[in-house]
This record gives sequence, structure tokens and C-alpha cells, in this order.
Amino acid sequence: MRHHTAMSVHLSRRALVAGLCLGPAAAGASSAGSRIADIRGTFDPGEAVRPNAGRDQSAALRDALVRAEATGRPVFMPPGRYEIAEIDLTPSAHIIGIPGETRLVFGGGRHMLRAAHTRRCRLQGLSIEGGDRPLGGDVKALVDCRDVGDLAIDDCDVAASAGAGIALTGCAGRIEGTRVGAVRAAGIDLVDSRGLTVAGNVVADCGDGGILVQRLDAGADDTIVRGNRVSRIRARSGGTGQHGNGINLAKANGVVVADNRVDDCDFSAIRCFSSDNLQVTGNILTRSGETALYVEFAFEGAIVANNLVDDAAVGISFANFLEYGGRLGTCSGNVVRNIRGHTRLPNGGEPSGAGISAEADMAITGNVVENAWLGLQLGWGPYLRDVTATGNTIRRVRIGIAVSVVEGAGAALVANNLVSGATQGGILGMRWADAVTPDLAAAAAGAFPHLTIAANRVS
Repeated sequence: MRHHTAMSVHLSRRALVAGLCLGPAAAGASSAGSRIADIRGTFDPGEAVRPNAGRDQSAALRDALVRAEATGRPVFMPPGRYEIAEIDLTPSAHIIGIPGETRLVFGGGRHMLRAAHTRRCRLQGLSIEGGDRPLGGDVKALVDCRDVGDLAIDDCDVAASAGAGIALTGCAGRIEGTRVGAVRAAGIDLVDSRGLTVAGNVVADCGDGGILVQRLDAGADDTIVRGNRVSRIRARSGGTGQHGNGINLAKANGVVVADNRVDDCDFSAIRCFSSDNLQVTGNILTRSGETALYVEFAFEGAIVANNLVDDAAVGISFANFLEYGGRLGTCSGNVVRNIRGHTRLPNGGEPSGAGISAEADMAITGNVVENAWLGLQLGWGPYLRDVTATGNTIRRVRIGIAVSVVEGAGAALVANNLVSGATQGGILGMRWADAVTPDLAAAAAGAFPHLTIAANRVS
């Protein structure tokens, strides 16, 4: 995805209608373009901003935006190539192009398109191409917006950035139907959002992350990340998981991550770091280099349901109870398969290979795990408190359910699960990584008063 032609071009009905109505402006004389612009309610930049002019169009575009602002109308840019740089968008800027045909090409400078402290901003049907040119030190992305009250990026292509594709700080609004790729940092980088919607986008071939939702200080974020396709996300900057994730939440509370397709990430498909009251539902996550769906550090309140995980080092993990207070959630209705236990972590450490693992104040119910080292892992050493595992189906594993029996481990209930084809044991007590009990599904668990094990079937 080096430029817009390598991306799948999507024409929404609205964009198609606009293209049909505005097409003569691209090929005809200025007067025809003006008449069509008037009919459609857009501002005609006239002869000042011309496609394929072979010269820098920055000054002309700045002037057109100021004049359009004065009349309260959008700027329509016909198909063609426009070389621009250091465009500061006006307080109510609205630029309309033809998807895949109106190409804004970065000519070099501190920034390409920037908005700050504005009422609203609309970018629609534009191909925004960075040419891998460097950005200024404080500029994160080709489209860099800060404190915009109502932002919409709709049916655009953003590619070939030396930083991120789109970076929004303190913004409200939406990013929809947009394609972002071939960027060195994150595809979409959101900081301190005010209820953004990120829906129906394609994010691929990014150097450090796909969609990043983060806050500088933990707090309500309320972003909705729904129906996106995220793939081929690398960890170019290294680290042990802060980069290389498809969808990454950090200190962002109240976020919904639903119905996304996330494939081929160096680390997690979905990573939720120190984020409370989150909901992760209905996602398909394949070929993750480490834990596919990771809820970790200081989280409280997580609903993880109806996701499909295929091919990862670990399937779904809820971690970091004792050190950081990670606790409280439900894990239900997920299908987890082909958990290989091999990681891409740079330190070479091997994870447990568990389909689902949890430590504190969790209900794990109605999941199906197949082909993993451990089906369920309940606790790790003393990191276990008030976990229930009920009504799960576990097949073709080494150990069906591994539950901690280390001194200091808290209560666990294991009941009404079906374990089939466990080669080492159906339900085993663990001291850290070592199995130290006979199969507790058949033997009495009286030696471990913190455990209640009942009505499980192991075959």
C-alpha cells in the first residue's frame, strides 16, 4: 500500500452521487465547475487551485479555505494531483474530493494537514499521500488534529507517512470508511478522545500499531472501535508489547471494541492496558505473534465475549492482579483454537500456551478451546482469587484446566466443564508451571480447600 492505487477504493453511495454530479468540474471549464459547485453548495476554488498544475498549490489552497470559510461552504477539489504542505485548516474547514482520484501529495515541511482548537473539520473523499517525507518534531501524522469539537474523516486514503497516518488529540467525531496504510508508526493514533467513533476502516502495513486509543492520564474515553479491518502490524520500534498491536487501548475507560477483523500482528490483535469498563465482543483475531487478546495491568471491569481467536502464542489473558490490581470481568462464548505457545517476544521467553487464562474476580463460562497446551489456566502462583470456570468445552490439549495450588492462592470453582483428549490430565493442580497433583477431576480435592471441583466430565 505505497499509494492510494494500491488500496481498495471504496465508493460510498454519497461519494458516487457526488462524483457523478461534480464530474464535469474536473474536465470542463471553470464556469461549468462553478455552476456545479453552486448547485451542490460547495465553494469553487477556480483557477487558483488547479489539479495537475505541476507546482506547489499550498498558498492557493490556504486562500480557498479562508474564502470558503467566509461563505460557510465546503471546498470541492476535482480529480487530479495537488502538491501541498503546511496547511492549517480553518475553524470550520470542509474539503471534498472524489475518492481515489483527488490526490493531495505532501511537498515537504513541518506538517501536511493540521487543525487545532477548531469548531469542526470535514475531510471527505481525499487521497492523502505523504511520500515518506519527514514531519516536524511535534507533528505525529499526515493528518494531525488537536482539540476539534466535531471532526469527520470520511472515505479517504492516507498512505506513505514517515509518522502516523492520522493523529487526533482531544477530538470528538468520527473516522469512517477510510483506508490507512504504509505508515511507519500507528495507522490511527488517538489521544484523550471525547467519544470518537472509528468504524469501517481498513488499516494495514503499519510500522508500530494499527488503531491506538490512549490517554495521558487514566479516565473516561468512550471511543467506539467497530467493524474495522486491521492487518500486518509490525513492532518496528521494538519493545515487549507496547508496539505491534492491532487495536491497543491504554488508560482509556469505557471503550467498545466490536466486530473487527484483526490479522497478522507482531504482538496482540487486541491489547487493553489499564483500561476500565471495556467491552471486547464479536471480533475475529488470527495469527497473533503473542497473546491474541490481552487485558492487563490496572484494569477493572472487562467484558470479553463471542470472539474468535485462531493461531496465537496465548489466546485470551486477564493478567497482573497482585502487582497492579487487574481484576473483575467476564469471559464468555469465545472460540479459541490453535494456541501454539511460541512467542515473538524479543527476550525469548515462552508463555503458557493457554487458551484462556485469568487471575482475579473472573467468570469464565461457555467458551470452546481446542488445540492448546493448556485449555484454561486459573491463576499463577498466589495470583488467584475468586475465579469460576463453568460450562466450558476443552478439546485436544495437554492439560484441560490448570489451577494454582500454591500457598496463598484464593478461591476457584471448576464445575460442569467437558474436557476431551487431554494428554496429561483433565484438571491438574499447578505450582507455577509444574503440575503437582493427580487429576482432580477424578481424585478428591480435599487437600486444597480453596478449590471447589464438581460435575466435570473428562474423557
